[in-house]
Amino acid sequence: MPDRVLTQPALADLASVPATSRWLTSGSLRLHALDYGGDGAPVVVLPGITSPAIAMDFVARELPGRPIVLDVRGRGLSDDGPSYTLDDYAADTLALIDALDLKDPVLLGHSMGARIAAVTATRVSLPTVLVDPPMSGPARGPYPTTLAAFQRQLEQARRGTDADEVAESWPRWPRREQDLRARWLASCGAEAVAATHRGFESEDFFEVWPRVPAPATLIHGADSPVVTAAGAAEAARANPAARLIEVPRAGHMVFWDNPQAAIAAVRDVLGDLMS
Repeated sequence: MPDRVLTQPALADLASVPATSRWLTSGSLRLHALDYGGDGAPVVVLPGITSPAIAMDFVARELPGRPIVLDVRGRGLSDDGPSYTLDDYAADTLALIDALDLKDPVLLGHSMGARIAAVTATRVSLPTVLVDPPMSGPARGPYPTTLAAFQRQLEQARRGTDADEVAESWPRWPRREQDLRARWLASCGAEAVAATHRGFESEDFFEVWPRVPAPATLIHGADSPVVTAAGAAEAARANPAARLIEVPRAGHMVFWDNPQAAIAAVRDVLGDLMS
């Protein structure tokens, strides 16, 4: 069975997305992004470990400025990479900014994407909005979702799944997002996911976070097992210039668990940054 699968029904989803496909290269890789257009500052949106760009469509539609969502290497329509380190991902993000000639963009990342945004901002000083970045790492305990759990979900997706089966893992999600995940999860490569998961446990977020320049905002779910109350307190101490926002009734999948509150929080932050 192929490692990555994109079915015709999945590709047909793109017809209903109010964005233009953009193509760029990063080294030898061809990468894809969804550009929603609009006036104002560009907002580079970086999704999580098993989220192709289209998974963030419901968020991007509600953002001010010009949202552009990257299919991170190994996901969606982007090429597989030879490796999947935070340095690789940051280089891809900078390649997107350069290819589309984005002036003074804001970096908005969820989960893996938040880690990518943090590293990218230490390369080129940019405003960041980090949503529930994994705080696992050496001597910090494992990432709460095991690699085996991700692998089971990928296997289901490759053999064909549906929204009902997705709901068994993500019962709080809106039905549309369960449907999209059922069709698009198989576009995520097994090695991309495995390598990133290893990075969650071998690369320490707190080695990067204190160097993330202002303005920086960290948004987390009140019930998140990834950014716990202790983790949020440590983040506040490690980067005292940063703003921390807690989204109620949300776990790690903040946008999916409480879309209204999570999107409102991001819109408020972006409004302040763009004013």
